[in-house]
Amino acid sequence: MNKKMREILAKIEEKRTQAKAFMSEGENKDVDKATKLLDECDELQKEYDAEARLYEKEKQENAPDDEKIKGIKKKKEKNDVIKQFAEDARKGFPRNKTMSEGAPADGGYTVPDEIVTKVQERRSAKASLLDEVTVIPVKTNKGSRTFKKRSQQTGFQKVGEGAKIGKKNTPQFERINYEISKYAGYFPMTNELIEDSDENLTKTLIEWIGDESRVTANKLILEKVATKEEVDLKDLDGIKKALNVTLGQAFKQTSSIRTNDDGLQYLDTLKDANGRDLLQPNPTQPAQLQLRAGATAVPVKVYPNEDFPTKNNKLPFIIGDLKEGINYFDRKQLSIKASDTAVMGDLNAFEEDLSIWRAIEREDVQVADDQAFVNGYISVTPAE
Repeated sequence: MNKKMREILAKIEEKRTQAKAFMSEGENKDVDKATKLLDECDELQKEYDAEARLYEKEKQENAPDDEKIKGIKKKKEKNDVIKQFAEDARKGFPRNKTMSEGAPADGGYTVPDEIVTKVQERRSAKASLLDEVTVIPVKTNKGSRTFKKRSQQTGFQKVGEGAKIGKKNTPQFERINYEISKYAGYFPMTNELIEDSDENLTKTLIEWIGDESRVTANKLILEKVATKEEVDLKDLDGIKKALNVTLGQAFKQTSSIRTNDDGLQYLDTLKDANGRDLLQPNPTQPAQLQLRAGATAVPVKVYPNEDFPTKNNKLPFIIGDLKEGINYFDRKQLSIKASDTAVMGDLNAFEEDLSIWRAIEREDVQVADDQAFVNGYISVTPAE
């Protein structure tokens, strides 16, 4: 891939990101603008395809003869074998010298190496807490949302004929403010690596950057949940109390239990009086787990320990409705730009023949309703 192709890809990625932003539900939704941007992407893709054909043609014309390369490699390998054979002869062929695959001169050259350049991605569990909270696209750096305060209403008073009617309290309101912050990072890669690798490393890097965005959102959401005082649930009865009393009828019906792998192991050991597991698949959605907590079956969502860690032997349990509890203000969805002339820190892309990818996103997370969730934990004895 040459410089021009990288620049076209960067433009395509940027326009697609902008199109996604215009298609997001909210104040900034604009289908016409999104369509226009996608049409521009199609034109850029045609330009990229044409440039790629020219680039491949030039590579084929300038590539050295394959047979010549194979001959050079074969000759070198043969010389290495002869050199090793001569060395062994001078030493009188050591008695413990045997033919083996591990040593090239002892037969190893007859066993071809399998060198796989395709990037193999190890399996991992990746989950985003953004699916759990309310995401609000915004167009300003600062702002607020207005909420009606909760208050205990006492109803009307009995009034006799001709008596004065008493004054009652009116609704009261409060505002939750947000202030957008910027989160960013850059990722350098040599142009030789990009051009000479058989694998599409640019695609791999873009996926890596996307995962960095997911981890950032998870971290911000968990930090905001942690601002609410922890509750020691102690056991299953504590979970029931959180649902029945703390959350109550306002949130119980829409509540879920969120925990990590360690918490799942704990829930998976709970049994009723007849020895039946309290954690069961949802009959209508087998992939969804639910916990039988008294008369209520509560959905259970499990996140990897890497994203939702156990700290100080406290199994984390976020119980409640995070859609009501947490607001995620998104000022600018993840944007990625690439440059081979930028200067970042101690790196000079032009001077060092690098390409540098810069990723930026702007966001804020706030508690919308601290009564909508419980920041709980259950202490366990550490394994020996």
